[in-house]
Amino acid sequence: MKLFDVHTHVQFAAFQDDYKDVIARALDRGVRMVNVGTQKDTSKRAIEIAKEYGEGVYASVGLHPIHTEVSFHDTKELGDGESAKAFTSRGEDFNYEEYKKLALDLKVVAIGECGLDYFRIKNNELRIKQEEALRMQIELALELKKPLMIHCREAFGDLIKILNSYVLIRNSNAPGIVHFFSGTKEDASKLLDMGFSFSFGGVITFPPRLARLDPARLAEQSRGEAGAKNYEELVKYIPMDRILLETDAPYVAPVPYRGKRNEPAYVIEVAKRVSEIKSINIEEAAASTTANAERIFFKNSL
Repeated sequence: MKLFDVHTHVQFAAFQDDYKDVIARALDRGVRMVNVGTQKDTSKRAIEIAKEYGEGVYASVGLHPIHTEVSFHDTKELGDGESAKAFTSRGEDFNYEEYKKLALDLKVVAIGECGLDYFRIKNNELRIKQEEALRMQIELALELKKPLMIHCREAFGDLIKILNSYVLIRNSNAPGIVHFFSGTKEDASKLLDMGFSFSFGGVITFPPRLARLDPARLAEQSRGEAGAKNYEELVKYIPMDRILLETDAPYVAPVPYRGKRNEPAYVIEVAKRVSEIKSINIEEAAASTTANAERIFFKNSL
């Protein structure tokens, strides 16, 4: 059974001592993966790791919205060295030409993790900086005809407005993936109309109470609506040909690994839960989500 973890981070510091073992476990279980960059260094590292493997390991390059500004220091992502701490204290400006050079590598299958994240910011100036970085990454994706890997938290209204402003996205075949989707059905409908697909991870395996209350990665609903999303209802609502699997490793490990470091091999648990929600067998869920990933990453034409 083949599976595709479309959004993971095995290039992060959390895996620096055993990333080869982690990747071997995934590949042995039929799991391919895209290691997603969050800034220049993690994007470069994702490509370096992908080049160590002939097949099955790919990269996405981009600048995460939280890294356009001074942000919290996540040791799982950046490590605890002085250079990592220095990056966290300064943020990063998106350099179009540098990222273009990275994105031209044949192992790069998407642009991002890019998007908007209003969870911790109230300053309109910082929102503008996130939008500028997002627009440059959209333009890069359009130029290179590669799909977007989008992160959005508490900003779906603005995200949809920005994406709608690009005619080439509105008219595209498969413009990209909204990862760890946490919007409403209304948001999903608008993004579906633009051709976007959605990836879900370990959170959909949590009991309903935990899915509502887990503070680590789950955002409040956009536009002030309180509470977590009903992920089961979202998975039911979104057509099977627009659903993908992810781990977002090392974060949000699925049941029965909750509380442990996540890794791509665990994506099977997400596939199981999707099959239950959609009332299909696991083989069908695996085949459909894998076909969706292949269509977006390898046959996409923006």
